[in-house]
Amino acid sequence: MAENIIKDKSRDFAIRIIRLYKYLCEEKKEYVLSKQLLRSGTSIGANVSEALCGISKKDFLAKMYIAYKEAAESMYWLDLLVATEYITEKEYNSINGDCEELKKLLSSITKTTQDALNS
Repeated sequence: MAENIIKDKSRDFAIRIIRLYKYLCEEKKEYVLSKQLLRSGTSIGANVSEALCGISKKDFLAKMYIAYKEAAESMYWLDLLVATEYITEKEYNSINGDCEELKKLLSSITKTTQDALNS
């Protein structure tokens, strides 16, 4: 099976998000922000998976762009979690770095796809 970097990285990120969610619920008794992060953080990979099965380039682009927006939303929730001291600066920097990397990959994919559609 061919390696797909965005699929693998978004899956790995989702696993980190699920583990963070469990930690926040069990250890910090935080249920609201963590649930929002769980939804947006796992949605990235779900949309990437849908995009890879897209019926057209436009469908692919739309799903990848949704994944990009979910990554941006995840960064927002992570920012709130660190600002309210539910996670440490070190924890934030680690997981936010992964999210930033995903966002950059998705930005590149959407730009390249959009350029191909326009030419």
